[in-house]
Amino acid sequence: MPALLFALLAAAMSVAPAEAPVRALIVTGVDHPAHNWVKTAPVVRSILEEGGRVTARIVEDPEFLASDAVFDYDVIVLHFRNDKPLKHDAEARAHLKAFVARGGGLVVIHFACGAFPGWSEYGDIVGRIWDTVNTHDPRGPFRVKVVNTDHPITRGCADFDTDDELYTGLAGDTPVTLLAQARAKTTGRDHPMAFTLTSGRGKVFHTPLGHDVKALTVPAVSALIRKGCLWAAGREP
Repeated sequence: MPALLFALLAAAMSVAPAEAPVRALIVTGVDHPAHNWVKTAPVVRSILEEGGRVTARIVEDPEFLASDAVFDYDVIVLHFRNDKPLKHDAEARAHLKAFVARGGGLVVIHFACGAFPGWSEYGDIVGRIWDTVNTHDPRGPFRVKVVNTDHPITRGCADFDTDDELYTGLAGDTPVTLLAQARAKTTGRDHPMAFTLTSGRGKVFHTPLGHDVKALTVPAVSALIRKGCLWAAGREP
């Protein structure tokens, strides 16, 4: 009996402590009229929380970025596009920059590539931003090619089909790690559909996919976003 008791105690002590959920902040509340954030933001939250490794909060006002409360989170998910500067734009920019520089994770979805117009440093943080000239192919089906199967986010992932807006207007020369791309009908060229980069001590995952609920709930797209969030938080996807 003593030997059995000792074995049971040793086994109990060897069990790894439970992993604390990643605390994600989804920032939304304003976007182009074609993007129904009221419907898509809850879907993004459901995508992130599937599997129980992430707990996500939605804030329906980008002005929240100007609050010190953003530093209470592990990952910020940008799910908005403002065509005018925020009321507290300088504070929001400073907080976002500091959050990532200090090691916070960042996830950028769809037209968040066009957020913070006029802020050149935004491109350094998120890798690629909307060039304000080119837009996307007409909404429809296209094939996404996974070009990096060694990265933790896309390891084991295969090429997939989606029905979305294929963005052709991402610009910038900040070094990024390309994960997936798709060939546009309007340009005849390949354009990035998912990539990562480091900014300061922070990790950034960026995808222009996710126009609406239908596009977000393509299983491969949902998996990219969820795994991208975990990776940005420093977790193994």
